[in-house]
Amino acid sequence: MINHQDSFRLMKRGIIIIILLFIAQSHFGQARKLKQANRLFENKAYVEAASLYQELEPNQEVLTNLGDSYYYNSQIQEAKNTYDQLFSKFKDSVDKEVYFRYSHVLKGLNDYKKADKILEEYLSTEVNTQNFIDKLTRTVPYNYTVKAVNTGSSAGDFGVSYLGNEVVFASLRNFESPSYKWNEKPYLDLYKASVSNDISFDNVIPFSEEINTDTHESNATFTTDGKTMYFSRTHNKQVKIGESKYAVVKIYRAELVDDIWTNIEVLPFTDDSYSTQHPFLDEKNSRLYFASDMPSSFGSFDIFYVDVNGDSYGEPVNLGETINTKHREQFPFVSKDNVLYFASNGHQGLGGLDIYMTHLNEEGHSTPMNLGSTINSGIDDFGFVLKGSFEKGYFSSNRDGIDKIYAFQRQENKRTYLVEGEVRDKNTKAILPGTKITLLNEDGSIAGETYVGEDGKYVFETEPNKKYKIEGYRDFYIPTTEAFDTSDEGKIELNIELEIESYDDAEEIVVTKVDGYIYIELENIYFDLDKWDIKPQAAKTLDVLVDLLKKYPRMEIQLGAHTDSRSTEAYNLKLSNNRARATLEYLVSNGIDSKRLLSKGFGESQPLVNCGDNCTEDEHAINRRCEFIILK
Repeated sequence: MINHQDSFRLMKRGIIIIILLFIAQSHFGQARKLKQANRLFENKAYVEAASLYQELEPNQEVLTNLGDSYYYNSQIQEAKNTYDQLFSKFKDSVDKEVYFRYSHVLKGLNDYKKADKILEEYLSTEVNTQNFIDKLTRTVPYNYTVKAVNTGSSAGDFGVSYLGNEVVFASLRNFESPSYKWNEKPYLDLYKASVSNDISFDNVIPFSEEINTDTHESNATFTTDGKTMYFSRTHNKQVKIGESKYAVVKIYRAELVDDIWTNIEVLPFTDDSYSTQHPFLDEKNSRLYFASDMPSSFGSFDIFYVDVNGDSYGEPVNLGETINTKHREQFPFVSKDNVLYFASNGHQGLGGLDIYMTHLNEEGHSTPMNLGSTINSGIDDFGFVLKGSFEKGYFSSNRDGIDKIYAFQRQENKRTYLVEGEVRDKNTKAILPGTKITLLNEDGSIAGETYVGEDGKYVFETEPNKKYKIEGYRDFYIPTTEAFDTSDEGKIELNIELEIESYDDAEEIVVTKVDGYIYIELENIYFDLDKWDIKPQAAKTLDVLVDLLKKYPRMEIQLGAHTDSRSTEAYNLKLSNNRARATLEYLVSNGIDSKRLLSKGFGESQPLVNCGDNCTEDEHAINRRCEFIILK
């Protein structure tokens, strides 16, 4: 018979078993849900993945993937909140590429101070975004007035191109299209429209049923006659690349025959293992620019081009590391004056994709220049195109939470460039306070002067598109000059480190002695008894000094003559002055400006050998001498 105590024990055991079963079931459910969320994440279904990650225990894996899911869909505030948790708990073990994404999220929320700190840890170099923006304000060629374009839809639009008097762009407005798992929005189609007042797209209609399919189409570009087009289309099947599956994007070509787009074919340099996208055909119809992550890329996406000759295409050419980085370079556009505009998040910027410009040159492309804060924001800005006038155009941005098309009008910026740097000793690398820095115009006239302080730093304001020289000079040092120009070649700041070398380091015959003076050590000059004429042997020695003074036009010296102690002090003083003066006159007769020379007789007052009245002939000879001390 079971008593009450046994009954209680059995009931308690049953409750424990139920709790353990619940915990096990809960743990199994969590593991299954994590596996499902990870599978969605790997397949780029970020919206569904995020909803599942939100229900899971916030460990490092969950927080990383959840933050990335928000990041890839430009949900900036949600990404920031998640990355905040991730870094507060697991910072020391977070993958470095998450640092990069976190910093861009923070920039998107204008938290430059924290963004810079995170980015500094990623780059291992100092970052100051606000200072960068301020410099851009002074140096960008143009300022932009920006207005959102009314396209007749709030679904999301981007990527304008010109087709005669009409525009063609990509849009998410086709709600009959299947849902795209990445963002659970319709697939992109191409649309065309007429334009009124540059800020309104009218008569918007689907571009062509032959072009638009049940997958993504975007970024059309056309030959000048409007009879051939290139565009991006997403492959309708995902392929496995590495550990993940991707739906690659390919560039297609189509021809207009009897008002119907036909002969649609994929370009031969595309492949199932990488994407090619964002085509742009130059004005001569001879070169097609595009973005790709093909194997020869430096990073996520690079800018390439192929030469076009009728129906044949050259090999893809990467535009190189001056333009392309380890991150994303996309949406190329080349203006009539051969300037490439593109979007990048790999160069220093305001956050997300920014728009940059670079001059395309056969001998090498210029350093890309960020177009500045009047057009770029902390979120993605891309798809820059100009109309023929160079003053107006369009770009795309998700600064308001969705992709929108913006019209711009640009005006020339009244620019100022700063040249700055510091001055150091060439050999010791020591800072040299008090050094005079002179800014010289191309004609040699002085544009500015300053003396550096204890930090050795200088700064000058200069004008754009001018040639300058900058010179560092101080006493006992050789002046150093560096030439530079303020051009539109992408440099928003000029940092010139000046290294100047002392006479002592540059010349073996120049020696700093224990008395603190800097001497020019030459063979002794001998004079006949009671004479001061320059003898031929003395002239050879002084010719070495002439050459040195001509080599360094700013060097100034003291010519000091000394006698032995024989004869009276007054006589010796007069004799030494005459000898010093004769030495000076010899130098002047050989082209040295007398203003650079100081002659002084010391008589017997400074003997090298203090032997009094008991000197040997050798000691007298040592005391009879000429010394050359550098004054500056």
